[in-house]
Amino acid sequence: MGVKTPVVAAGHDGYGEDNVIGGSVGRPVSIKTVAERAGVSVGTVSNFLNRPDALSPATRERVREAVAALGFVRNESARHLRAGRSRTVGLVVLDIANPFFTDVARGVEDAASEAGLSVIFCNSDGDPAKEGRYLDILAEQRVRGVLIVPADGDRHRIDALRARGVPVVLLDRRATRAAQCSVSVDDVAGGRAAVEHLLGLGHLRVAFVGSGEARQVADRRRGAKDAVCAAGDDAALEVIETTSLNVAGGRAAGLEIAATRRSSRPTAVFCVNDLVALGVLQALTHEGLEVPGDVAIVGYDDIDFASVAAVPLSSIRQPRQQLGRAAAQLLVEEAEDQGHRHRRMVFDPELVVRASSATRLRRRRRSLPAGGS
Repeated sequence: MGVKTPVVAAGHDGYGEDNVIGGSVGRPVSIKTVAERAGVSVGTVSNFLNRPDALSPATRERVREAVAALGFVRNESARHLRAGRSRTVGLVVLDIANPFFTDVARGVEDAASEAGLSVIFCNSDGDPAKEGRYLDILAEQRVRGVLIVPADGDRHRIDALRARGVPVVLLDRRATRAAQCSVSVDDVAGGRAAVEHLLGLGHLRVAFVGSGEARQVADRRRGAKDAVCAAGDDAALEVIETTSLNVAGGRAAGLEIAATRRSSRPTAVFCVNDLVALGVLQALTHEGLEVPGDVAIVGYDDIDFASVAAVPLSSIRQPRQQLGRAAAQLLVEEAEDQGHRHRRMVFDPELVVRASSATRLRRRRRSLPAGGS
């Protein structure tokens, strides 16, 4: 009795008799073998693989049983060569370590799976050169389309993909061109809502904690500045640069805030994302400051970790999975529909208030000298 071991032989078109993968050693299984086992024609097996709805339920079941018994697997690479494109899409994100992007990826994967597609996941680390290498690889793989959270830098590779007819949808970034689809969140409104909330609690010295010139960062900072400007001359916004947009970067910023003299220390911080906010929270509490009693904190993204932090974190919620799902649906639509109309979808963010900013600022009395009145 032979041991079942996959055997690969490239088919000439991915559909004919040469399409073979699977079976016993020395006896590759072809589409013809499946047809003989099921008692049907080669064309019927091809329909089972590509147009199963064209077959009756009874015929589909006979072919399915033959495929299972023989261990047949379609030679997808040969099929791609013939069709000129694959059944995969590419997803390029800035930082896979950030749970925001894993949640977005889940939404992409759900929508792609429903469309019969798989996802190639690429992490650019925010490096334009690395992003470019991944785009070249995806082009070589003849992907159906690309979803990308772009790093700052030269966009010629994205333009080159689109020039070849490969759909590209911008994710978490609003397209500046009418002839391209994008899915994003109104980050200016999100930054404004975060700081308006803090100002409403009586905080007049607010810090924006974040770094970089990525569009998301710039828009959130702009929204924060808009809120402070609207509040009048009594309010002020300080920008504290971070070394990175993760917990370590937030922790370093938190230590800087804790070391500031109390008289000039910000009483509230708005962080560019939740990872930075969690780092700030760790540093402040480690240095003996109370959150929100001494310093209130608001983050951005509302990742799952925000609600279970030692002090549950207020945050600006983005519809993470919905972003990914909507972007993937636009990509599939553009790839399949020649009459597709480009759209720029913009979702509204939502302020979620938790313990880290749930109370009004405590106004402290100045200490008076002995005998003073």
